[in-house]
Amino acid sequence: MIGDNVTRYSVIHKDGTEIHYVWSQEQRKMVETKMTEKLTAVIYSNGSQECERIGMLLETLPGVTEFHEYLLGVHFSDKQFRMEFGSEATYPQCSIGSKHIGSMKETLQYMSDKGMLL
Repeated sequence: MIGDNVTRYSVIHKDGTEIHYVWSQEQRKMVETKMTEKLTAVIYSNGSQECERIGMLLETLPGVTEFHEYLLGVHFSDKQFRMEFGSEATYPQCSIGSKHIGSMKETLQYMSDKGMLL
């Protein structure tokens, strides 16, 4: 049973499907003890709802001491984005620590594989 000490996230994809994630306080503590280094989370965003949601999730990760959001049209151009991440790259692009993770789906998969999500 899910108690009050959880954080709930849902992501709605472009095709209309929705995925729900739940992050318990126990899981947060477990991840915090695994993460001894200070992490920086970075997102390259076009301002979409998907970018906002993954940005909020990245900000709340245990061990993340800094969060940077770079916005299309403010910090970089689409041409710069394509040169950095490739012509097929989608928004957002995320990094955790010194590791570039990739798109929102790749980031959620990475976080799931690392035990950061239930």
